[in-house]
Amino acid sequence: MNKTTLYIFITLLIGISACKKHTDLGNVDDIPGLGGDTWVKGPIDAWIYDTLTKPFNISVKYKWDQFELELNKDLVPPKESKIIPVMQAVKKVWIDTYIAEAGDVFMKTHCPKFFVLCGSASWNTDGTITLGTAEGGRKIVLYVLNDFRTKSMPDYTPSDSLTIKQMFHTIEHEFGHILHQNVLYPEDFKRITPGFYTANWNNVSDNAARRDGFVTAYAMSAPDEDFVEMISMMLTEGRRF
Repeated sequence: MNKTTLYIFITLLIGISACKKHTDLGNVDDIPGLGGDTWVKGPIDAWIYDTLTKPFNISVKYKWDQFELELNKDLVPPKESKIIPVMQAVKKVWIDTYIAEAGDVFMKTHCPKFFVLCGSASWNTDGTITLGTAEGGRKIVLYVLNDFRTKSMPDYTPSDSLTIKQMFHTIEHEFGHILHQNVLYPEDFKRITPGFYTANWNNVSDNAARRDGFVTAYAMSAPDEDFVEMISMMLTEGRRF
C-alpha cells in the first residue's frame, strides 16, 4: 500500500467514524419556542388575568421569546419583579385615564390586546434607542422594563418620575399610532411644515426642533411621528411643556 492509498484509507475511516459519532443535544423540548415555553402559572399570571385579560382581553408576554422581538439585537428578558409594577402603572395611568375620558367601550375597542415586555433598550445602528413599538393596532412592545423603579408593595408606587414619563411617552406615542391607523388625521397636517422632515432627526436637539415648530426632534422624522409625538408630549407633560 503506497502513501497515497494509505492516506485515502485513513481519511475514509475518519469520515466514517465522524458520521457514526453523535452528541447528545439534550431535550429539545426545553428550547423556548420548541415546546419548552410552558410553565406553572403563578401569582404574576393570576394578576395579569384578573387585572388585564379578563376585563380588557389584554394578554401580556413576559417570558422570554426572541421571536417576538428583533432577532438582530442584543436584548435581555425583564425581571419578574418588574412585571406587576409596570403593568399596574399601565392600567392606572393609561387605561383608567382613557376610560374616564372616552368611556369603557372606546378603550376595549381600540386598546392593543397583546403586550410584549423586554428588560433592556433596543439599540439602533445610528446610536438611537427604541423604547417601544406598535404593530397593526394589536401588539405593543415595551423595552427598558428593568430600569423601572417603584416603592415596596402593596401599591408599587413609581419612584422615578423620569422613567415613568419616558415609559408613558412611549405608550401614548404607540397608542397614537394605533388611533391614527383607525382614523387618519387631516391631510393638511402634513403640509404645515413639509420642508423640515428629515431622516437625520437624531442630529437635531429638541430645542432646535422646537424652534422649527416641532415638539421633539423625533417629530421631525415623518408626519405620522410628528402627530403622535404631539399626543404623547401633551399627555405626559401637559399642554405647557
